[in-house]
Amino acid sequence: MSDTSKLESFTIEEGTWLVKTARRAAEAYVTTGERIPVPTDTPSLAKQKMGVFVTIKSYPKDELRGCIGRPEPNQPLVEALIDSAIDSATRDPRFEPINAKELQESIFEVSVLSPPVPVQVKNPLEYKSKIVIGRDGLIVEWSYGAGLLLPQVAVEEGWDIETYLSYACMKAGAHPDYWLIDKVRILSFQAIIFYEATPRGDVRQRFLAK
Repeated sequence: MSDTSKLESFTIEEGTWLVKTARRAAEAYVTTGERIPVPTDTPSLAKQKMGVFVTIKSYPKDELRGCIGRPEPNQPLVEALIDSAIDSATRDPRFEPINAKELQESIFEVSVLSPPVPVQVKNPLEYKSKIVIGRDGLIVEWSYGAGLLLPQVAVEEGWDIETYLSYACMKAGAHPDYWLIDKVRILSFQAIIFYEATPRGDVRQRFLAK
């Protein structure tokens, strides 16, 4: 099964399980300081090694409160999910840790990722035709760091390709035009996204408008 087909094979039931497990992991850690064990009802897909990000937002303001993940498929998805949920709630350096009450009023979003692959170009201007808004997430790597943007970010912000590339560079700590320089490495990946419509509410799949 190809990496893209693997993403497409997730059902809404499996997506619901992922989101509910992420919430349970975060809430358990915030209230008890302990990491939950791998659930006995883990779907077979979640036992495979895949990258994942957990995003937590306030409700109904939809303000970001935490977003951390593991882009590389180095762990079984369920393990990466639990760790990412805990980190998103308590270790995102951009925010104060989320308390138990605030978690009750937040919504969880889980993005399962395909493995990042380098975008092959002969000229940096070719990035504009090879990267698709609403399909591709981006990782920018350079001498002094790396930065990642999930595919939904460009859609939510209404960015065009050049703006998307510029923000990905800035996320990596580089100048916004650094994507035009040969010394940068740009990778892309795809994601399937599941989210809570309301705190502890129905879980839905997010389809990105291109």
